[in-house]
Amino acid sequence: MLLKAFASSSRRHVLSSCTQKTWSVTSVAVRSLNVASRPSELIGNTPLLDLQPLLDQHGVDNGSKLYGKLESLGPCSSVKDRLGRSMIDDAEARGILKKGESVLVEPTSGNTGIALAFIARERGYRCILTMPETMSVERRMMLLALGCEVVLTPKETAVPGALAKAHEILEQLDGKGIMLQQFENPANPKIHRETTGPEIWRDTDGQLDIFVSGVGTGGTVTGVSQYIKGSPEHDCPPLQPNLMTVAVEPMEQMLLTAAKGGDKIGPQGPHKIQGMGAGLVPKVLDLSLIDEVVPIHSDNAMSVTHDLWMTGLPVGVSSGAIVAASLEVLQRPESANKTAVCIIPSFGERYFTHPMFASTKEAAEALVKQPLPEPFDNTEYGFATPRG
Repeated sequence: MLLKAFASSSRRHVLSSCTQKTWSVTSVAVRSLNVASRPSELIGNTPLLDLQPLLDQHGVDNGSKLYGKLESLGPCSSVKDRLGRSMIDDAEARGILKKGESVLVEPTSGNTGIALAFIARERGYRCILTMPETMSVERRMMLLALGCEVVLTPKETAVPGALAKAHEILEQLDGKGIMLQQFENPANPKIHRETTGPEIWRDTDGQLDIFVSGVGTGGTVTGVSQYIKGSPEHDCPPLQPNLMTVAVEPMEQMLLTAAKGGDKIGPQGPHKIQGMGAGLVPKVLDLSLIDEVVPIHSDNAMSVTHDLWMTGLPVGVSSGAIVAASLEVLQRPESANKTAVCIIPSFGERYFTHPMFASTKEAAEALVKQPLPEPFDNTEYGFATPRG
């Protein structure tokens, strides 16, 4: 754990992530600079935002509160930044990643891939990612701009198809390829148990009744719930054992709903909520921690995403789905005066080719430049005189 001591205070108490032990840290003439040495050090400690405007707009007036955790403000603008760093840190610590030799190969719906690509670039690893062709062009561009190799797979096979292609590529790399296995890697929930959960508990001052998260890999909802509800296996004492954990999935692909009901297979139709509904039940997902699965239709997700943009919060469609589920839960009589935190997984700019922005794209392309007054003088507006 990184403990930052400041010169202005001689002693500081730091709460551990799970064991709740307190350390007394003494600092003498410690520099107070708070400067990261590389981009991955900026991951974490994202803020909470009061989403009261959404509650007001949707008629939720029972005294409940909704706070969004803005994972969209990470260095690569998504909650997957944490996962990418955690898995690479873990692989390096175990000695299975070797610079100049190892090749990272991973299936992704986009954001995990972007996180892996930026950290691979930071640390000097070659990275090959497979992803369904349905993922937005912006995501592909981010990966290519970060120097990653991208292989698209058929939309009909969703994430399982990307996984199969990743395994095929691994076999061609003669043992040099490393798949970090985001859907089953223990480092996935671990990072949320050690960072995201403690941050939420700290920033709400322990006043938390409901936690709402989408499920892509299952790491966020599992790790945060383990930290707050308690997990003896991971040395986490119960902070709020009655926390209601809500998982969100696309209504068109209700695999988790089916899994919670004891069935292995549920509806598996196409949907438009990128980042969740991967077409499988992840191995790292602990279903026993989930109190309710709320399915949200893609149209509802896009509508609430638009509402979020209209409050000045540019986010992706998965954020809209999660907020829609949060509103559904908070509208219930039993949710009166309760406090909920929901994850805002990603920033909105990488979704502009998503169908929800089709009319915006058309409007932008239809804009026509307007004539300026003649003669036009740059210097009048504080600009340098143009050269001939």
